[in-house]
Amino acid sequence: MKIVDAQFLTSAQSIIDSPAPDKAEVAFLGRSNVGKSSLLNTLTNRKGLAKSSSTPGKTQLINYFDIKFKTSNEELPYLYARFVDLPGFGYAKVSKSLKRDWNKNLTGYLEERPCLQIFVHLVDARHTELEIDKNVDDFLQTIKRGDQIIIHAFTKIDKLKQNDLQKLKRAYPDGIFISNLKKRGLEQLQNKITGYLFGN
Repeated sequence: MKIVDAQFLTSAQSIIDSPAPDKAEVAFLGRSNVGKSSLLNTLTNRKGLAKSSSTPGKTQLINYFDIKFKTSNEELPYLYARFVDLPGFGYAKVSKSLKRDWNKNLTGYLEERPCLQIFVHLVDARHTELEIDKNVDDFLQTIKRGDQIIIHAFTKIDKLKQNDLQKLKRAYPDGIFISNLKKRGLEQLQNKITGYLFGN
């Protein structure tokens, strides 16, 4: 199964002005500058699909993208989902409280969106112990419903020494390790997403 089309749908300020919850959604979230836009563009093979702000942490909109997958099933050749690009959080500071740092509308989306199935928490592979990321993870574990999963994806692994990468993999055996530059880990991430949304 692979992505054959990706289109920007709309931006929303909150769950109130978000599109109808008629497709399974995958939310991508992470600290500003973690490489979220680059990952979305590489994953969908659409350069410029997700636009990064010139000022990290400035964008405060929830961006929705319609994603089309090609299957090997002749009776059901295409499946659909949405990728949701959430604003980066915690730029240049560490906060004790995600809710104080992050706009309440984004928290509302994460807690209340009925079609949200997967949280993809992006973490810079060089900085895995930041308090802001631990806060986010604790928050997601607290709100996660039984029909949702959290995927931990570590970005910028090309900037790690091989020994440090192996240590990271041992520390996070369920993690996905990504390099947009060298296009590593992208297929694994997509397979984990489609496997959960649609089964194998």
